[in-house]
Amino acid sequence: MADKLKIVLVDDQGLWARGLSELLTHHYGFNVLGAVGSIEELRPLIGEQPDLLLMDIRMKPLDGLAMLEQLRKEGCNTPAVMLTMSDSEIDLEKAIRAGVRGYLLKDMEPEELVEAIRRVVAGDLVVAPTMTVKMIEMLRGNQPGQEPKNALKLLTGREREILELLSRGESNKAIAQTLSISYDTVKQHVGHILNKLKMSSRVKAAVLFAKEQEKKEQ
Repeated sequence: MADKLKIVLVDDQGLWARGLSELLTHHYGFNVLGAVGSIEELRPLIGEQPDLLLMDIRMKPLDGLAMLEQLRKEGCNTPAVMLTMSDSEIDLEKAIRAGVRGYLLKDMEPEELVEAIRRVVAGDLVVAPTMTVKMIEMLRGNQPGQEPKNALKLLTGREREILELLSRGESNKAIAQTLSISYDTVKQHVGHILNKLKMSSRVKAAVLFAKEQEKKEQ
């Protein structure tokens, strides 16, 4: 039997967080290492090497994104997902720019949340369905000059292949299976793609590729 996924809940609404912890632990078999509301409480749990941080954005005194930024400076690379009540485009944009692996809303069904958690741990980026359109519009609304000119021409054939699969929403694991290469090789290629395109997010790179394909089809 595979090890249980280790999750840390970061939310200053203690009662809500404890309820979610019980649900994920007893009904879905996750290993919730703790439900905490501050970075001081969170730091010791990072040492237990969780698979995922499930964080709220709007917390006090330090909000979720500020907390995540501080953890990254301290060397924590644990994937993070924002689970929030906020459907604000501004919060969504800040979260994507901070490199989160998911943006989910607290009113989603438990089964949907569990599926989203598993997808993120498998390598996907997951956004709540009601936020997907906002994300696409946000990324398409970048000002001229923010996207590197002709940068896609810098990619090798294999890198373009992988970017095309990314634009279809494929995870690293799925890409590795499709192309019959190792998971680590895919991760290395994705890193090269982002470096060449001067982008911090695979979502942005995928949108850039999709735009190029649209232009070719017009």
